[in-house]
Amino acid sequence: MHQPSKPFQPGPPSSGSPPAAVAGGRADPWPEGSRELAEHLQRRLVISDRDWHALKAQRSRRAAEQLAGALVQLLVADDPAATKGGEARQRAIALTANALAWLKGELKDPGCPDHGR
Repeated sequence: MHQPSKPFQPGPPSSGSPPAAVAGGRADPWPEGSRELAEHLQRRLVISDRDWHALKAQRSRRAAEQLAGALVQLLVADDPAATKGGEARQRAIALTANALAWLKGELKDPGCPDHGR
Protein backbone atom coordinates (compact mmCIF):
# COMPACT_ATOMS: atom_id res chain seq x y z
CA MET A 1 0.00 0.00 0.00
CA HIS A 2 1.32 3.42 -0.98
CA GLN A 3 1.71 5.90 1.88
CA PRO A 4 1.56 9.60 1.12
CA SER A 5 4.87 11.38 1.55
CA LYS A 6 5.27 13.80 4.41
CA PRO A 7 5.44 17.47 3.50
CA PHE A 8 8.93 18.99 3.51
CA GLN A 9 9.72 20.77 6.75
CA PRO A 10 12.96 22.71 6.71
CA GLY A 11 15.24 22.30 9.70
CA PRO A 12 17.62 24.84 11.14
CA PRO A 13 19.97 26.51 8.65
CA SER A 14 23.04 24.45 7.86
CA SER A 15 26.56 25.82 8.04
CA GLY A 16 27.52 23.56 5.15
CA SER A 17 29.59 21.38 7.46
CA PRO A 18 28.64 18.00 8.82
CA PRO A 19 27.90 17.89 12.54
CA ALA A 20 30.90 17.59 14.84
CA ALA A 21 31.86 14.03 15.68
CA VAL A 22 32.19 13.00 19.29
CA ALA A 23 35.58 11.55 20.15
CA GLY A 24 36.59 10.49 23.62
CA GLY A 25 33.59 12.17 25.22
CA ARG A 26 34.22 15.56 23.60
CA ALA A 27 33.02 17.01 20.36
CA ASP A 28 35.58 17.12 17.57
CA PRO A 29 35.43 20.68 16.23
CA TRP A 30 36.53 19.66 12.73
CA PRO A 31 34.53 17.76 10.09
CA GLU A 32 35.04 14.01 10.16
CA GLY A 33 38.11 12.91 8.22
CA SER A 34 39.52 16.41 7.78
CA ARG A 35 42.59 15.72 9.93
CA GLU A 36 43.46 12.61 7.94
CA LEU A 37 42.99 14.47 4.66
CA ALA A 38 45.21 17.33 5.80
CA GLU A 39 47.91 14.91 6.95
CA HIS A 40 47.74 13.07 3.63
CA LEU A 41 48.01 16.35 1.70
CA GLN A 42 50.96 17.44 3.83
CA ARG A 43 52.79 14.15 3.22
CA ARG A 44 52.16 14.48 -0.53
CA LEU A 45 53.49 18.06 -0.65
CA VAL A 46 56.65 17.57 1.38
CA ILE A 47 59.71 17.94 -0.80
CA SER A 48 61.68 14.76 -0.17
CA ASP A 49 65.46 14.47 -0.08
CA ARG A 50 65.29 12.80 -3.48
CA ASP A 51 63.42 15.75 -5.07
CA TRP A 52 65.08 18.54 -3.09
CA HIS A 53 67.52 19.75 -5.78
CA ALA A 54 64.89 19.74 -8.51
CA LEU A 55 62.15 21.50 -6.51
CA LYS A 56 63.90 23.63 -3.87
CA ALA A 57 63.61 26.89 -5.83
CA GLN A 58 59.94 26.50 -6.77
CA ARG A 59 58.31 29.15 -4.60
CA SER A 60 54.77 27.82 -4.95
CA ARG A 61 55.87 24.30 -4.03
CA ARG A 62 57.71 25.54 -0.95
CA ALA A 63 54.72 27.70 0.07
CA ALA A 64 52.24 24.84 -0.43
CA GLU A 65 54.42 22.56 1.70
CA GLN A 66 54.41 25.15 4.51
CA LEU A 67 50.67 25.88 4.26
CA ALA A 68 49.81 22.19 4.43
CA GLY A 69 51.96 21.91 7.55
CA ALA A 70 50.13 24.87 9.10
CA LEU A 71 46.78 23.24 8.36
CA VAL A 72 47.90 20.02 10.03
CA GLN A 73 49.00 21.96 13.12
CA LEU A 74 45.55 23.54 13.41
CA LEU A 75 43.58 20.36 12.83
CA VAL A 76 45.69 18.12 15.04
CA ALA A 77 46.70 20.24 17.98
CA ASP A 78 44.79 23.53 18.12
CA ASP A 79 41.58 24.22 19.99
CA PRO A 80 39.55 26.45 17.67
CA ALA A 81 37.29 27.47 20.56
CA ALA A 82 40.21 28.91 22.53
CA THR A 83 40.44 32.68 22.36
CA LYS A 84 44.16 32.66 23.02
CA GLY A 85 46.32 30.62 20.72
CA GLY A 86 48.42 27.80 22.03
CA GLU A 87 51.66 26.34 20.74
CA ALA A 88 50.01 24.67 17.74
CA ARG A 89 48.42 27.94 16.66
CA GLN A 90 51.77 29.72 16.99
CA ARG A 91 53.43 27.02 14.85
CA ALA A 92 50.66 27.42 12.26
CA ILE A 93 51.19 31.18 12.22
CA ALA A 94 54.95 30.74 11.75
CA LEU A 95 54.45 28.23 8.91
CA THR A 96 51.89 30.52 7.24
CA ALA A 97 54.24 33.52 7.50
CA ASN A 98 57.01 31.40 6.01
CA ALA A 99 54.75 30.34 3.14
CA LEU A 100 53.79 33.95 2.48
CA ALA A 101 57.44 34.95 2.41
CA TRP A 102 58.12 32.24 -0.19
CA LEU A 103 55.21 33.46 -2.32
CA LYS A 104 56.32 37.10 -2.08
CA GLY A 105 59.87 36.18 -3.07
CA GLU A 106 61.29 37.25 0.29
CA LEU A 107 62.82 33.81 0.88
CA LYS A 108 65.06 31.84 -1.40
CA ASP A 109 66.79 28.51 -1.35
CA PRO A 110 69.52 28.64 1.30
CA GLY A 111 71.70 26.28 -0.69
CA CYS A 112 72.86 22.80 0.03
CA PRO A 113 75.42 22.45 2.84
CA ASP A 114 76.81 19.34 1.08
CA HIS A 115 77.87 21.49 -1.88
CA GLY A 116 79.62 24.22 0.10
CA ARG A 117 77.11 26.99 -0.71
